[in-house]
Amino acid sequence: MKKPFITKQQAEDLIKQYPTPFHLYDEKGIRENARKVKKAFAWNKGFKEYFAVKATPTPAILQILKEEGCGADCSSYTELLLSEAVGITGSEIMFSSNVTPEEDFILANKLGAIINLDDFTHIDFLEKLVGIPETISCRFNPGGLFQINNDIMDTPGESKYGFTREQMTKGFLKLMEKGAKHFGIHAFLASNTVANEYYPELAKILFQTAVELKEETGADIQFINLSGGVGVPYTPDQEPNDIMAIGEGVRKAFEEILVPAGMGNVAIFTEMGRFMLAPYGCLVSKAIHEKHTYKEYIGLDACAANLMRPAMYGSYHHITVLGKETAECRYKYDVTGGLCENNDKFAIDRMLPKIDIGDILVIHDTGAHGFSMGYNYNGKLRSAEVLLKEDGTSQLIRRAETPQDYFATFDFTNLFPKS
Repeated sequence: MKKPFITKQQAEDLIKQYPTPFHLYDEKGIRENARKVKKAFAWNKGFKEYFAVKATPTPAILQILKEEGCGADCSSYTELLLSEAVGITGSEIMFSSNVTPEEDFILANKLGAIINLDDFTHIDFLEKLVGIPETISCRFNPGGLFQINNDIMDTPGESKYGFTREQMTKGFLKLMEKGAKHFGIHAFLASNTVANEYYPELAKILFQTAVELKEETGADIQFINLSGGVGVPYTPDQEPNDIMAIGEGVRKAFEEILVPAGMGNVAIFTEMGRFMLAPYGCLVSKAIHEKHTYKEYIGLDACAANLMRPAMYGSYHHITVLGKETAECRYKYDVTGGLCENNDKFAIDRMLPKIDIGDILVIHDTGAHGFSMGYNYNGKLRSAEVLLKEDGTSQLIRRAETPQDYFATFDFTNLFPKS
């Protein structure tokens, strides 16, 4: 069974300060995990984790990761501004976007970010805007299926991202003609893999591609970015990834492919969001209603506006009823929110202990792609974010939205003519 990182007593104390629902983050767990990642790739002198800002775009979290040596993987204008606000600039930023607006490229260039181009046509687009930087990266999509041990992990050929193999060669040559001197290669081939083989298999593809590109173009390839995709065990029966084994698998591929090709100085980058943060965040909520119709329902004060993944993807998030961790799970519930949408359900036919009104429920693994995917449908307001600090104290790192926030972007001036 999954164990929450807070007790019932801790939750009750927090709720006295911060009304539910709220997202809670475990600083100790975040820091320990970041150090494990760094240790797993310590064999590579240039290694750097560029945390995927999209996963948890919260300044206090970015600051913690910055202190642990992480950079920022940004994909939009606002994410660039957010990274700059916490002092992450220059080559500490990897800018990977698609269908990129002009202003995004301009800001990325101004901040000195490493720009990772998603498409061949973006070469001319970028040149017209700001010129071609000396260091640049290209995102590779090998197409077809991506398989590990005959299991299909994903279908890159159906993905909108990246250059084809032929375009990679043409792109490098064109960029060199326009002044680029140093190159990186990037790829993202599967999402949320709970398989230690994913990064090593991806690395083999990228390492071999790098060797070929160097032979074909003579380009100085300085880094290879394995992007994200390393997942977490959302269900209790899944085994978690072993980051040390993953790092060792990538090292072996590095020694087998890059070193013999004279490319032993290539830096390895990663852009993990889910693995870095998901297990170290949870959504704390209260049961406020029960309903007995064709099914048994428990209604929470949280909804899909606070955590979209179950409604959007049918994703599983484990639920713990605090104070009833050892109770027998004999009751079958749909655990719902209050949106006017039938898919606003955190769990369907979930076996849980008997839930009473006022019980505190912890929804696990919301540290990444949890708060960040929130929205205001039905006029629902985004919840607060709270940090459980290493010393056991707490800090409000984002206040809950208010109706005044919701109304702040409206313009009523022309709606009510003066009489």
